[in-house]
Amino acid sequence: MTNLPDDRRVRREMEVAHRHGWHPIDLTTAIPHPGDSLRVTLVGQEVLVVREEDDDIRAYRTIRKPHGTPQAVRCVIRYGMIFVNLDLSDHLLADPAASPTAASLSA
Repeated sequence: MTNLPDDRRVRREMEVAHRHGWHPIDLTTAIPHPGDSLRVTLVGQEVLVVREEDDDIRAYRTIRKPHGTPQAVRCVIRYGMIFVNLDLSDHLLADPAASPTAASLSA
């Protein structure tokens, strides 16, 4: 993907339209061995997809700070295809203490 234009409105539209949801990356056969990786750019953000030593495939958002650690992004494999989701709101874990219980539902 080429660099986005300097128009802020266009950038915002791209973020809203493309950041949410699942993006196809490549086939799993593109990284067949542990340690293999792919670097792609989605919506202006670099994403590194790696086949780990345990043979799982994981994706990370690369941060361009001097000592920044890669930030994990959601990654799934469907029908031999790698998909990633850059939406951070999908990454938040639910607080089990805040979820309604059966007792509170029956009251």
